[in-house]
Amino acid sequence: MDERPAPDWLGDVSLGVEAWAGKVDPTPSDDLSGVGSSLSRSPQRSRRRQSRPADPADPKNDPEPDHEAIARKILLDALTGQARSRKELADKLEKKEVPAALATRLLDRFEEVGLIDDEAFAKAWIASRQPGKGLARRALAQELRRKGIDEDVAREALDEIDPDDEREAGRRMVRRKLRSLERFDDQTKTRRLVGMLARKGYGAGVAYGIVREELALADEDDPGGLVSESDL
Repeated sequence: MDERPAPDWLGDVSLGVEAWAGKVDPTPSDDLSGVGSSLSRSPQRSRRRQSRPADPADPKNDPEPDHEAIARKILLDALTGQARSRKELADKLEKKEVPAALATRLLDRFEEVGLIDDEAFAKAWIASRQPGKGLARRALAQELRRKGIDEDVAREALDEIDPDDEREAGRRMVRRKLRSLERFDDQTKTRRLVGMLARKGYGAGVAYGIVREELALADEDDPGGLVSESDL
């Protein structure tokens, strides 16, 4: 026997009468177009998102950095292989944005244990720059000032320079420079040599004295006279 679905009016007398009178379809509607949409609108069970453990590799999860340890390493790295003035080290800490109070405390501590010593630094600086570069007191004083050395500390270190050593360093520079000035006349040589010594921090009187002495010695070594520019 063919089983058909029950009509829409089953159980409803008024609808049954209308179906008998032909006013409504006696068979149920086969239109299922609304079924999909109704199903799509059916509430779905929400899924809980499981919480994940914190990733230790994520910088956001890093513990608070140890600013003092970082600042101490900056100082020790800067002091490795060479001495530094306090100002040089303070500038490095400031550049790395180390808090001022922490920087001062560490610099004071480094001074207490002898890792920072501006007096020793000034003497070592002069000992290397005066004979090696031929710098005179004035040029050395300017360099120490840029390094942040206290004026009194710098003066004490500069007072240890022997004036004779300073003049001898100037003479050595003049002798070396003369080799490249042989084709010039004495006036041109004097102007260039005095200018060189002035840039090294020598006063005008000392510079002219050194140049005259060295030119006189050069003339004695070459009785025929050096070739002048007019002879070329």
